[in-house]
Amino acid sequence: MRKIIVLSFVTLDGVMQAPGGPEEDRSCQFEYGGWAAPFFDEEASRLMDEQLKPADYLLGRKTFEIFASYWPDHADTWPGIITGTKYVVSRTMKETDQLAGVLKNTVILRNIGDIKELKNSDGPNLQVHGSSVLIQLLLLNDLVDELWLKIFPLTLGKGKKLYGGGTIPASFRLTNSYLTKSGIIFADYIREGEIITGTIKG
Repeated sequence: MRKIIVLSFVTLDGVMQAPGGPEEDRSCQFEYGGWAAPFFDEEASRLMDEQLKPADYLLGRKTFEIFASYWPDHADTWPGIITGTKYVVSRTMKETDQLAGVLKNTVILRNIGDIKELKNSDGPNLQVHGSSVLIQLLLLNDLVDELWLKIFPLTLGKGKKLYGGGTIPASFRLTNSYLTKSGIIFADYIREGEIITGTIKG
């Protein structure tokens, strides 16, 4: 069985939209694209490189299209996104030779059943980047094994949210954390058990 690992840049108020650049995702008239850039120094880049080791990738259609327009020309920065298998969840995308040529090793999944079948197969772990709608589906169906979050010290008020209504009651355990000099918190969580309640005693 493979693990599904969500890697996300997120603001203090949960926005994950377009951290990398102004043109990354302007949907819904989002005007703060590139909000992560001022905080992303050599230290953060080194930590990210450690997380971008070879894997397979589970992506939403829109994120795949963004990747397909950028990464083939920047493969030296992240070769794994070219060599790893990309599983794209889409009801409308067609399997064509042109699609395979943009980012090779691409497989289209149609529904939650396909995702579950993939998760239960043998192979590398599956990393989820971007893909806000897909993340909601995964969280709603309790399919996220780990969250690798990069939490940035700012709020945006609007934009696509990491937790946009697709969560269920679930407990996670912190397995690793690191604070960069620029204020980014790298925090890794693993899914662990059910919610436990109690009373805090003063």
